[in-house]
Order: sequence, then structure tokens, then C-alpha cells
Amino acid sequence: MIFKYKFLCIVTILLISQLSFAEIITYKAPKCDLVSTAYSIKIREHSNSWLPLDVYQARVANVVKTKTIREQTSFAYFDCNGMVEVELTIPAGRINNIKIRPLAYGIVPQIKGKTVTFSINVNQYVSIEINGDIFHNLQLFANEIERSKPTTKDTSILFYGPGIHRIGKVNLPSNKTVYIAGGAIVVGSFLMDHAKNVNITGHGILTQTEPDLNATKPIATDAGKVKQGRSDLLTINYSDNVHIEGLIVLPYRYSIMIGQSSGVKVKHFKSFSSEGNADGIDIFCSSDVTLDHIFMRNSDDCIAIYGHRWNYFGNTRNITVKDAILWADVAHPILIGTHGDSQNPDTLENIKFNNIQILDQHENQIDYQGCMSLNSGDSNLIRNVIFQDVTIENIRKGQLVNLRVMYNAKYNTSPGAGIENVLFKNIFYKGENATLSIITGYDDKRKIKHVVFDNLNINGKCITDNMAEKPGFYKTGDMANFFIGEHTEEIKFINSQSDHN
Repeated sequence: MIFKYKFLCIVTILLISQLSFAEIITYKAPKCDLVSTAYSIKIREHSNSWLPLDVYQARVANVVKTKTIREQTSFAYFDCNGMVEVELTIPAGRINNIKIRPLAYGIVPQIKGKTVTFSINVNQYVSIEINGDIFHNLQLFANEIERSKPTTKDTSILFYGPGIHRIGKVNLPSNKTVYIAGGAIVVGSFLMDHAKNVNITGHGILTQTEPDLNATKPIATDAGKVKQGRSDLLTINYSDNVHIEGLIVLPYRYSIMIGQSSGVKVKHFKSFSSEGNADGIDIFCSSDVTLDHIFMRNSDDCIAIYGHRWNYFGNTRNITVKDAILWADVAHPILIGTHGDSQNPDTLENIKFNNIQILDQHENQIDYQGCMSLNSGDSNLIRNVIFQDVTIENIRKGQLVNLRVMYNAKYNTSPGAGIENVLFKNIFYKGENATLSIITGYDDKRKIKHVVFDNLNINGKCITDNMAEKPGFYKTGDMANFFIGEHTEEIKFINSQSDHN
């Protein structure tokens, strides 16, 4: 008993010690038009003093019929090492209801007048939606505290401290590090071309949108400015060992374009876009790419994985996406395939998605629907793909899955070669608007085969080949609102956990 008492005392002391050293770090926003007054936010940890939190605005796309309206959403960020209490006040209107997503976090808000309180944990990225408004909502990012930061004394590092910096397009050579500090807004873009060992980190904002004329004096830089190439925000061409971490980006086109590169890691990355063709992260002819703990709200595909296009050549393989929150205001949350090399066909293989929260899809064009879309075109072969632990909260307009061997005359010069060995495991859809999903091959030589849905759960119902509700003359796809068409083989719906019990 004495030993147990001493042990409990030690544990209690350790817990109190941890509480005493709890941390929150906030960053003062520079004076500019990116600052938003739509919300007033205070945060605190363990009942300590409240700290004000600055709010920024970003543009997102709202497609009404066929017209795109650019709306002003809001976001804020801070660093912490544990649970944080948030007090959110709106200056006008009335709060009738509120939703905090992803719903999987289980965050329960308390409403009092025009004020909402709730708790958020470190590394949680959330959308706070008042009265069902998804366009003028608030995205809140609780970052990990940076334990190792560079300083301005290190002349080998491009260091952008708090304030506004206009840099144009900067070409980064090998063995270069860029640091964008919390409280910084960097206006420009970065190109990595035939480079190795490049790092771009920090908790600041990188944007291609001019903040305003009242910004601080631009800093002079001659750090390899270039004018050629595409207008994407972060371009990784023919490069190896590139690490991007922590940034919030507001691009004009792609957030990140990865072309014929390897060893690319993107972590704790957040993106908003509203323009046409403003994809999130696009990967061409690359290998060994990891996207880890990202938030993508984009006006085109959030994540697109391709073969050949433009001057990129070769196969795409060993791609891992994990702990991602995806929100496609237009097009696909996830797209694999489409582009390839009809003369020297590409293989897109060994691609894994794990722990993915899809908050929305909205796409009018049927050719480009599908929250999880595998479209084999240009003679490419898609194989060995895993989607595991994926929750789709809602689809305003679109499909749950779209698997096609196809020929799209707008983009392709030949049909795809096929799709094979695909696993969808623990897929949960909790919405009401999904249209008919499609699984169909092209011909007898270009098939879709060996696709397994293991624990596909649609609004609480597990869809399996032997489910009790399914009449014997039904296809299982009929129970899921899936069209399983011609030139398909071995499309199975199972529940391995139930089958083993």
C-alpha cells in the first residue's frame, strides 16, 4: 500500500508539473487586408489568462449553377502542446446552431448569445460552421509548438520574420532552407528545379495574393528570382529530398506541383484556393512522396496523382497520404490517373491513403465526380491502391467513388490500360446527396479487376455480398447505389471483421 501511495503521489506531481508548463504561442498579424473582422477569438489553456487570436481571410469557390462566386472564408492559427479552450464571438447576427468538423473529433460547442466556447487539441484542424454557412466559416489550426527554430543570425537560411515580405518567384538551389515564421506573410512563390535537400518550413503564410498598399516596406532580395515556368506556388521539378512543413498557403494556381521528383515530404500543410485550375497538391511521374497531416480546401482537385504530362516522364509509385482533411469546393478530393504517356505507358502503383476525412465534394460535371476517383487514361495502368479508414461527411454534388478505364478526348490520346488490386477498407459515408457511383472498364483488354470493399458503411449500413437485406437477384452495388458495369472482374463487398467473428 505504501508503494502504491508513493507511486500515485509521483504521478500526481508529474501531471501538475505538466499542467504548470502548458504553452500557447500566438502570432500578431501584420496590418493588411488579409486580416478579418468576421470573428473575435480568445484562447487559453488550463484556465489561464485569455489570449487574443488574430483572424485572416481567404477566398474559396462557391459554384452556383455554372457560375463561380468567390466567397470570403476565415482562418486563424496558433501553437500549443495540449488541449486549448476557445471562445469565439461573432460581431453581428445570431447563432442558432453550430457544427465543428471533422465530426470525428467529437468537439461539442456551447452557445451563449453570440459567443461559442469549445476545446480543441494540438494538431487538430477544424471548420467552425455557424447556422450551416460553409463559405463564411472559420477554419482553426492548432499547430504543434516548434521546438527548433532558426534565427536571423544563420545566413545560410532565407529567414522571413513577422511582417510582410514581397519576394517574387525565388529559385531555390540545393541544400537551401527557407523559414517563414509565424506572423509572417510572404508574397511570392518558390521553385525547386534539379535541386536536392531543400527545406521550407515555419508557421507563417505564403500567398500569391497582394495583401494591400498599407503593408510594411518590402524587403529587398536577389535570391535567385526567376520569371519562367508555371505560376504555381511551390514547384518541385526534377528534385530530390524536399521537405515542406507547417505553412498556410493561398495560391493562385496549384499549391504544390511535384514533377519527376523523389523523396518529397509535405507535413502540417494547409491550403485554400478559389481560382480555376487551383489544385491542391499534384504529383506527376514521381516516387516516394509522403503527404502527412494536411488540410486542403481547394477549387479543383485537392490531391491528384498522375503519370506523364508536359515535360514529366516516368512511372509514379510509392505515394502515401495520411491524416488528411480534404474539401473540394470543385472537382475531386482525390484523383488518380487521367494523364499518361500513350507511346510509353506509365504505371501508377503502390499508393496508400490512410485516415482521411473528406468534408465535401461539389462538382457539376459528371466526368469529374468521385470523392475517391481512379480514372485510367492515356494507356496508364493503376494498381495496388489502398484507401483505409476514410470518412466522407457530405457530398453536396458528386459520387462516393468513380473507377473508370476511360478515354476523355479533352485530355487523353488513348484509353487507359486498366485498374487492378484496389482495396477500400473501413469507408464511412454519412451524407445524403451522393449520386450514382461508377465502376466500369473500357473493353475486354482494359478491365477493372480485383477490387475489394471491406466494411463499406453507408449511413450506418454495412454493404456486403451476403447482407441479409439483399435479394438474391440484386447486385451488391445496387445496395450501395454503385453502377458496376461492363469489363469488370472480382468486385467484392465484404466485412472481414464480421466474417472472422
